Amino acid sequence: MKADVQALLLTACRSLFEEAGQPDAAPETAHIENTRDPEHGDLASNLAMTLAKPLKKAPRQIAEALVARLPEHPHVAKVEIAGPGFINFFLSPSAWQDTARAILATGAEWGFDRSGAKGRVLVEFVSANPTGPMHVGHGRNAAYGDALARMLAAVGWAVSREYYVNDAGRQVDVLTLSAWLRYLEACGEPVQLPARGYPGDYLVATGAALHAAQGDTYRVAGSKVFDGLPEEPTEGEKEALKRGQEQYLDALIARARALLGDAHYAAVRDFALEAQLGTIRDTLARFGVAFDAYASERAVVASGAPSRALARLREQGHVYEQDGAVWLRTSALGDEKDRVLYKSDGAATYFANDLAYHEDKVERGFDTLIDVWGADHHGYIGRVRAAIQALTGRTDALEVTLIQFVSLSSGRMGKRSGNFVTLADLIEEVGTDATRFFYLSRSQDQHLEFDLELAKRQSNDNPVYYVQYAHARICSVFAQAQSQGISVPAQVSLEALAPLTTPHEIDLLKQLTRFPELLQTAADQRAPHMISFYLRDLADALHSYYNAHKVLIDDCATRDARLALLAATRSVLAAGLQLLGVSAPESM
Repeated sequence: MKADVQALLLTACRSLFEEAGQPDAAPETAHIENTRDPEHGDLASNLAMTLAKPLKKAPRQIAEALVARLPEHPHVAKVEIAGPGFINFFLSPSAWQDTARAILATGAEWGFDRSGAKGRVLVEFVSANPTGPMHVGHGRNAAYGDALARMLAAVGWAVSREYYVNDAGRQVDVLTLSAWLRYLEACGEPVQLPARGYPGDYLVATGAALHAAQGDTYRVAGSKVFDGLPEEPTEGEKEALKRGQEQYLDALIARARALLGDAHYAAVRDFALEAQLGTIRDTLARFGVAFDAYASERAVVASGAPSRALARLREQGHVYEQDGAVWLRTSALGDEKDRVLYKSDGAATYFANDLAYHEDKVERGFDTLIDVWGADHHGYIGRVRAAIQALTGRTDALEVTLIQFVSLSSGRMGKRSGNFVTLADLIEEVGTDATRFFYLSRSQDQHLEFDLELAKRQSNDNPVYYVQYAHARICSVFAQAQSQGISVPAQVSLEALAPLTTPHEIDLLKQLTRFPELLQTAADQRAPHMISFYLRDLADALHSYYNAHKVLIDDCATRDARLALLAATRSVLAAGLQLLGVSAPESM
């Protein structure tokens, strides 16, 4: 209706400007907004105020002239002028009834745009290090990124989803060493895990699986691993203790490489990585999250992309050497300071590989890159944007959304994996639907306190239960209708919806009408939580209507109109839940 009202206003506006002898000066758009107070109508426009200067007249006088020239429209009941010149439109019941007709005529994706015409967007999310299971913080990232991708695809973007696997660098060496030590344990060798290795019980299973698959292929005497190494420090000033333990860890990694040899070390590394990635993929599958591609950092390095990027940056004068290291002049491109690309020992930093990966994203032809990162990566945004600008000249390519932290409250987990709560634990405790809905019930830039007890509760206090029950309630009505030999209309005429005039019915129809605009706004603002808020409002309107009015009545015309209204509501509820990756059950 906003588009219809805008068209009416612009028609009146063109007439006004033609009469004033300024036909080419007529505006091409008019601002239309929803009113906050029903006494002021349903829609309002400030067009008269914006025309005061070009027409050199008082806004209220212009508003009167516009209203006098408005074409008639069957969905506009009356038009009033308020205050200094606001034009308020009161819509007829047929305007809202037409929403239900349109929903049933269009089907499950009413309000969607699957054209992909807005351009290509790459959403990179989760990208958790493959050094252990996903924890509850990763889960919020996964729910957000997946819901965002679903929304963007529903409003006209061609969306690709990608997970960047950090399978190169020191953390992979730490994983390899930790998994190998657990393997030696499975072989019966006495070993001592380093303080800064990965101590999780999940690597006990990885070590046992490696032994089951390869027997004693990678076995060495436990004494050979530790003989000749300096003793690992266990006390001292915090920073000095950390440095000492890291040095000990590096010595152990070097020993593992020497004892295993390149081929066997690589085999243990790949086994450990695949085991962790396999766990991550399984958890994501349970969580309803799928990716179009898993991009490997190791593959980026092997392709030579970082070296080529460095050569281009040198040619363009963006890099310099200092203290033996290679630096990128990111401070000249908006970052707070320059950043190291290659350390003094010649080793590439993670940033060097990451900038090559982002350059590759741009070169693949994506119009927009959206990265979903944890809140602790805030300081990383400036340098990546600066690197993209230096390599591609683009200043608008990258959007970064930061996901705030998650804490668990109001209850204890029935199961915990090691010393932290995994996403798999949480899904097992409360289910995929509740986990996703609760993650998406608050803006991603706010801390989320996940209420375990509420998420498990089967009552209207639980928001996901409340919304899903609205869908199931409608399905129950349809089942009753079928048992009575009454068919639910698949499509209806506007005339057949004329009986829908009660305040509850109009309120429910108004909620349905909000959906396409709400979806567009949520996608534009990268805010999936707006969908969850909307669904709760829609469920509330449905429950209020159901409690106030009987549907399966003797009056066939009213009964069929109400069934059509419920069918339209069910369709939008299901569409909204699908955008969040939450199921729409038919019974509860």
